[in-house]
Amino acid sequence: MIREIDTAELTKNIKEMCISVNYQLSCDMQKALQKAAETEVSPIGKKILRQLEENLTIAGEEMIPICQDTGMAVIFLEIGQDVHLSGSSLEDAVNEGVRQGYQEGFLRKSVVGDPIERVNTKDNTPAVLHTRIVAGDKIRIKVAPKGFGSENMSKVYMLKPADGMEGVKKAILSAVEDAGPNACPPMVIGVGIGGTFEKAALMAKEALTREVGQSAETEWAKALEEEMLQKINSLGIGPAGLGGRTTALAVNVNTYPTHIAGLPVAVNICCHVNRHIQRVI
Repeated sequence: MIREIDTAELTKNIKEMCISVNYQLSCDMQKALQKAAETEVSPIGKKILRQLEENLTIAGEEMIPICQDTGMAVIFLEIGQDVHLSGSSLEDAVNEGVRQGYQEGFLRKSVVGDPIERVNTKDNTPAVLHTRIVAGDKIRIKVAPKGFGSENMSKVYMLKPADGMEGVKKAILSAVEDAGPNACPPMVIGVGIGGTFEKAALMAKEALTREVGQSAETEWAKALEEEMLQKINSLGIGPAGLGGRTTALAVNVNTYPTHIAGLPVAVNICCHVNRHIQRVI
């Protein structure tokens, strides 16, 4: 049976989500930061983690964004095939939600309308929109604003199949080492393995929206996540890049089938706020 949803409902939810995600850190990230502050052995690292927790408290109490870079809005929509959308176009509805959220939430507008001419659009649109048709009659919305201090540190590697697992590990560690303090550690590292050039990058981006502590579905990917987290936290970069054992809070790996001649690996790094929120309508 077909279910009709007015795109105005999408606009409303995306507006609310853009505001909420920029003012309140998700529960999984709060718990991860708290645990890191309790276990960090470096005095300066522990102090920085406690300051980050204090920042979150102030942001919540005084309604101040948890980070001054309120990001470029990245929206994932999983649309049930039994949904019929009415009203404005899907893309217009999404961008209207972002526009309203960033204006009504007094969030920094960071989007320029052309990558070379660089004139600010003044409302943080357009968003980066990814859609997927799935079974059912609901729409799952994920909003993940991405700041560019960490985004600029992300990389795609087109490895050869012969590079194998060791090549994958080397690529992940290389990206994190190159990022160093520039990605505002402690980081969350999204990894996409397989597919094509663009599929790997998309998987790495969406991996950042997975809750911290939720493992990959396949055993080898789960083992890779655990090993990479341990090795990354042994690099000594630490909170704010000033040393310590908490360089990363999580490594999330997504995978997809690929071509016999390739082994694409994407590493999308996010800072300690790693904003993500989702709703189902």
